[in-house]
Amino acid sequence: MTTQELTDVVADLAQSLSRNDLVEASRTLGTLDPHEVVSALERLNPRQGAVLFRLLTKDRALAVFEALAPAVQGDLVHVLQDTEVAAVFADLDPDDRVWLLDELPASVAPRLLRGLPVREREMTAAVLGYPQDSVGRRMSPEFVSTHPTLTVGQTMQRVRTRLDDAETIYTLPVTDHGRKVVGIVSLRDLMANDDDAVIGDIMKDVRAVTANTDAESAARVCTDLGVLVLPIVDSEQRLVGILTLDDAAKILKQEVTEDVARQGGVEPLSRPYLSTPVNRLMRSRVVWLYVLAIGATLTVQVLAHFEATLTELTALALFVPLLIGTGGNTGNQAATTVTRALALDEVRPRDVLLVLSRELRVGFLLGLSLGVVGFGIAGLIYGWDIGAVIGLTLVAVCTVAATIGGIMPLAARAIRVDPAVFSNPFISTFVDATGLIIYFFIAKTVLGI
Repeated sequence: MTTQELTDVVADLAQSLSRNDLVEASRTLGTLDPHEVVSALERLNPRQGAVLFRLLTKDRALAVFEALAPAVQGDLVHVLQDTEVAAVFADLDPDDRVWLLDELPASVAPRLLRGLPVREREMTAAVLGYPQDSVGRRMSPEFVSTHPTLTVGQTMQRVRTRLDDAETIYTLPVTDHGRKVVGIVSLRDLMANDDDAVIGDIMKDVRAVTANTDAESAARVCTDLGVLVLPIVDSEQRLVGILTLDDAAKILKQEVTEDVARQGGVEPLSRPYLSTPVNRLMRSRVVWLYVLAIGATLTVQVLAHFEATLTELTALALFVPLLIGTGGNTGNQAATTVTRALALDEVRPRDVLLVLSRELRVGFLLGLSLGVVGFGIAGLIYGWDIGAVIGLTLVAVCTVAATIGGIMPLAARAIRVDPAVFSNPFISTFVDATGLIIYFFIAKTVLGI
């Protein structure tokens, strides 16, 4: 189904609900697959979504609920009746329950947990016990493991008894008698060997991460290694859970969304755009606008300080937008490049001197390239003395902007702040003020004013 077709279907569903024609709404839902139902629910308001959710069969309802963004799940929980919520909540995997609980008010979570069977409640509570941003908070405690001394036949029997509740059976951690991870074995390996083959002879080496590891870092390990399952261990290297590849992709998608939002000068939305209330959209942007507006007063103060210089030689004012725009863009490019390198573990805060050296050279070369062009064009039109000012300023501004933009994300990581917080608008505002100071200093020196 194309995007336009889905938009038309959502409009039809909204009209059916406005007429209270639940028969027609149910008929329309029947033509959609679970993924399309998810897209439809994310485009409707919570009340309409709750009505449609009640029209789904139990199996489809669970599949759809699991695929919804946690924030949208939270909206449904607020609208649905307690009995409906309890039924769906109990059928979720422990890690999916934690995603949902993180979106709910603190007063709601205990009530939902009390309604779970004892075993499910204990597993969910164990996951909830890890720090907010750790991989322990996102792991699944439902896994099938085996031992090096067991045979393939015995391991397959273990798999068969856990088919209904295991997160995955395609990759199995291998643990010793102390529950320490010693290897991993895939379902393909099990099926390719005889029943009497010993697991210790066919298992492969595996990398595990501790439960307190940052979730994004663990997810990148999982995707970089290309494994279906990444074992999660406690401080004593005992197996406590697994991170599956699809959950790793979900974590990375959330992190990328947050980084892109913050680099654009807005707070990340926890729900799809069309299901986000207008007042929440406003709140996600207004704080940054206040911060950037206050920061922009630095630029105003610099212009006010050099007002006499601008009055004496008005041609200088014509180049202010060019120079501050070039500086901001150069800083943003450097910040984006280094932030990505940080996310991929290509650089670390201790590499600050290496990054500074590289960005200093890159900025100088960029400025030299732009400065030669600026010198030629400005010199031909306004005189070679103005051309010299513009050329030298471009060299200086690009060098400073690239250096600042490159080391800011490293400084953020060093003080345990998301590097994306030093967003592109923030760097642009900072570079604007410093660029103007450089510009007028060079102008006064070259022109003698």
